[in-house]
Amino acid sequence: VACPTGALTEKDNTQQVIDAINDPEKVVVVQTAPAVRAALGEEFGMPIGTNVEGKMVAALRRLGFDKVYDTDFGADMTIMEEANEFIDRVKNGGKLPIITSCSPGWVKFCEHYFPSLTENLSTCKSPQQMTGALIKTWFAEREGIDPNNIVSVSVMPCVAKKFEINRDDEDAAGVPDVDISITTRELARMIKMAQLNFARLPEEDFDPVMGVSTGAATIFGATGGVMDAALRSAYYLVTGKNPDPDAFSSVRGMQGWKEASFDIPGAGTVRTAVVSGLGNTRKLLETLQSGSVQYDFVEIMACPGGCAGGGGQPIHDGEECAEARGNVLWRLDHKMPLRFSHENPDVQALYKEYLGKPLSERSHHLLHTDIEAWQMPQEL
Repeated sequence: VACPTGALTEKDNTQQVIDAINDPEKVVVVQTAPAVRAALGEEFGMPIGTNVEGKMVAALRRLGFDKVYDTDFGADMTIMEEANEFIDRVKNGGKLPIITSCSPGWVKFCEHYFPSLTENLSTCKSPQQMTGALIKTWFAEREGIDPNNIVSVSVMPCVAKKFEINRDDEDAAGVPDVDISITTRELARMIKMAQLNFARLPEEDFDPVMGVSTGAATIFGATGGVMDAALRSAYYLVTGKNPDPDAFSSVRGMQGWKEASFDIPGAGTVRTAVVSGLGNTRKLLETLQSGSVQYDFVEIMACPGGCAGGGGQPIHDGEECAEARGNVLWRLDHKMPLRFSHENPDVQALYKEYLGKPLSERSHHLLHTDIEAWQMPQEL
């Protein structure tokens, strides 16, 4: 996104996706991240900040995908696991601050430059990996499909997701949770190759079960969104009551480093920080290590503005579009009938039928990762 000559670009994986779709032996399932719907339309002449969710789903079906799912469902799952993990650490003297782990660029940065803080990372997989794990296990069992015959594809605003899917600590069913990850730009290329008239496509809905999501999941694509969503459910888990869904709005906004404290009855004061961009991340972590600041919960996104400004999004030379795209997601959240992850009926059904409860043995196996596998070698 920042390279002025376009000399740096992602590895193109579109042919792999096309080959999988054309293989009659494979069931090809696709998931799309929250920030993709806020940016894809730019590739087809639509104004920056246009929500094209319905047309995107229609395009994916016409490209030949067998199932079209929403990574927002995985985001709701991430909140259920991460909010419970945070409360568990607070109650049982776990490592604090807990730091979000859904941005693979940030996780890799932490491994290399701040290895002592890897134990602060949430053990939760990212929404991409959680959705992929559920596709290869829960979905496969429901549909009676061998996981080896499923090709799991993700459409992400992030180039680092191509790296994340190849981590050897990310497999739930003995096969990769996600087989191929493509960027928003790559999906646009596939739509153009298929000669679909994107602007004239109808508005269609995601496939059921993993197509239901909440406003809390939608805002994952904007800086502050993960923190906002997690605090909504953490408040409920501690008090048994929903907070005002906009009670944590002070974590929102485009500032590179934001701080806020919230009083949660029964849990006391929760000190939070939200940063985006690795320059800001380095400053925060150095300050944290020096002991001059104390937090309980920290959200970090590698890209300025969060996933909305991700490295796989459409490029506008010299123009930063993260805020306009992120505002799309905040508006969607405000309009959605469900704004708390714990109220997602399909998430509730999944726990009842398959996982048991958040942080259960099966949840840990499928939805969490091994922090020890993240440790960088300290010496040769």
